[in-house]
Amino acid sequence: MLEFITGSALATAAGLNAYIPLIALGLADKFIDSYALPSAWAWLSNDWVLVILGILLAIELVADAIPAVDSVNDVIQTVVRPTAGGLAFGAGTAADTTLVSDPVTFLQSYQWVPIVAGVLIALTIHIIKGLARPALNITTGGLAAPVISTGENAASVALAISAILLPLLAALLLAGVIVALVLVLRRRNRRRQQLGTAVAPSTTAS
Repeated sequence: MLEFITGSALATAAGLNAYIPLIALGLADKFIDSYALPSAWAWLSNDWVLVILGILLAIELVADAIPAVDSVNDVIQTVVRPTAGGLAFGAGTAADTTLVSDPVTFLQSYQWVPIVAGVLIALTIHIIKGLARPALNITTGGLAAPVISTGENAASVALAISAILLPLLAALLLAGVIVALVLVLRRRNRRRQQLGTAVAPSTTAS
């Protein structure tokens, strides 16, 4: 159960920001003596991998905080975030991927299940984020973009760190993120309904 919570929290973090959970896993493996990734995932703590992920994270932080650019970035991240979610879930739950070189054995061993679960979780979070962000930008004239981006990144950091160190806390944070996303979607739908109601009379009058 704790492994599932850990993987789900990491995948959710990846759905908000693809690079934060991967960096967190790599740094934990590198600097925390009591934490070690399986050999198949040890590449996450490689110095060059961490540098590249750090550069990509910096680009993501800037792009995600700029109105309109954030929506374009979300389109690009449609592939990146689910992929990162699969990697984070697999690494976080100690899935062994050494058998990927033998696809038949890999499929029969069900080692692909954590990776697929991570992909689906991250993709779901990414889609919700992508649907909500344009509406929030429109209603606030783009002023909310940096605030929302900062909140999402903070949630991603909190989820990733707690998933690695305190899985029970990660479960609470995970529930909080889900509730927050549901509320944002409901607000978006209400806003669309209000706009539709406002447009309908004017159309009828004309």
